[in-house]
Amino acid sequence: MKKTIRTVFKKRAVFLAACLALSSFSSISLAKDDDTNLDKLGAFKRTDTGPMKRITQGGQYAENLKKMLQQIKLPEGFKIELFAIVPDARGMAVSRNTATVWAGTLKGSVYSANDRDMDNVADTVDEFSPSLKFDLPAGACYSPDGFLFIAERNRVMMFPAAEYFQQGSDTVAFPIVKQGDLIPPEEESYNHTARACVIGPDNRIYITLGQPFNVQPAEKIDLYRKWGIGGIVSFDRDGKNRKVVATGIRNSSGLAFNPKDNSLWFTDNQVDGMGDETPPGELNKIPAVNGVLQLGGWYGAPYYGGGEVRTDEYKGKPIPKELADHYVKPQVEMIAHAADLGMMFYTGKMFPAKYQNAIFNAQHGSWNAVKPRGARIMVTYLDDKGNAVKTEPFAEGWMNAEGAYLGRPVDVKQYVDGSILVSDDKAGAIYRISYQGK
Repeated sequence: MKKTIRTVFKKRAVFLAACLALSSFSSISLAKDDDTNLDKLGAFKRTDTGPMKRITQGGQYAENLKKMLQQIKLPEGFKIELFAIVPDARGMAVSRNTATVWAGTLKGSVYSANDRDMDNVADTVDEFSPSLKFDLPAGACYSPDGFLFIAERNRVMMFPAAEYFQQGSDTVAFPIVKQGDLIPPEEESYNHTARACVIGPDNRIYITLGQPFNVQPAEKIDLYRKWGIGGIVSFDRDGKNRKVVATGIRNSSGLAFNPKDNSLWFTDNQVDGMGDETPPGELNKIPAVNGVLQLGGWYGAPYYGGGEVRTDEYKGKPIPKELADHYVKPQVEMIAHAADLGMMFYTGKMFPAKYQNAIFNAQHGSWNAVKPRGARIMVTYLDDKGNAVKTEPFAEGWMNAEGAYLGRPVDVKQYVDGSILVSDDKAGAIYRISYQGK
């Protein structure tokens, strides 16, 4: 069975490599069509785009989701409820004033969910800024001073005062990284393109750039290190002064800063086709010294498949000294192929004290493991030195007894009242987990 799975996967990887050159056409075309509307939006002019699409809330589908949530297991005193129906919801951002929740997708839309009467259930969910043509806008992040950023496949958009431009299809918008400038257009892919972003304590934007291969070929290593593909990059908030923060990251879709020491943590999805139980997934840390993030770490790919398990493609090959000297081990080795994605540090006042500054992250679940796993929320506790000491399940049950996925958690974000939100791109929903105990 394992040999069969491995053979199928290798055929898939060859097919992917053959298709990479074709995959950039659609996003480049989208960007060209977008230029006229972008010029108008940047000049505060209308585009005459049709009305925003509104997503129906409530009804039988909502009742079915609420019934499914009854089987989610949580620690004593916690409760999970449906917050909003949001198609294909992935990366989220939460505004500071109106409690708007934006959700990106791996399709062509971004949605805004609004709890207008503040009863902790969204009353309206609308397509956000439909006068733009988004291209896989999976990453969403929000700055303390009210700017929304959306990281697409090969562009980064900024929306000033986004929470106050939701009345119609036109939203003031600027590309801080223009189409084709985030990565070389010839390196665009349909695989591993779910960007994640976060605004750092230095007021720069940090973005994950997954590399498209299962195990990147040797001829791509230097190019990818230069661009930060298979790594994390950062920019000033106007898109200038690009820096490569870290490399050797296979495919990260979640990152967050530790507010206590300014270290940057991220999840990483590891190599497929090596068996159900290996290699492990990763939760990693980029250290900060005196509050300053230390750049240049190498996190193992493609020589390591996850943890310190060598990939078949690079087994026996010496690791170049310039990489080995900067190798950073994972803080946590997660179970293999659980697909750890979005993450956050808890800073609210609702949850018990044990969760203060703990890391919550979503496990999306495997696409190819014979024994299903994941589909849950994990929590990781840190010690006084800011290192991980314990990881355990926090919320689980998005999988039935037969191993079928009822939901696929993608991202976790703290809501304005100290609860946490969980996006689910299979069910097309956002859930809210609150603490009801004493």
